[in-house]
Amino acid sequence: MNKAELIEAIAKESKMTKADSKKSVDAFMQVVGKSLKKGDKVTLIGFGTFSVYKRQAREGRNPRTGKAIKIAAKKVVKFKAGSDLSEKVK
Repeated sequence: MNKAELIEAIAKESKMTKADSKKSVDAFMQVVGKSLKKGDKVTLIGFGTFSVYKRQAREGRNPRTGKAIKIAAKKVVKFKAGSDLSEKVK
């Protein structure tokens, strides 16, 4: 499912217009992004938790040449599914 399909599904499920659904999805992504940038966790009970994980610098290999390369440290977003979401997937 891509963003457009998500917006359409939300509009259908909530009986909102597609424009309002798009605003809601965009606002959700904006708020989650800002919270994660500040270093906060975003927890939605039953759905899951978004958090930031600091990945250490490490050494990797170029798959074409086999030459060793340095991979810089960076922050990555981590998502852990909640119990309700996990049950729905089973």
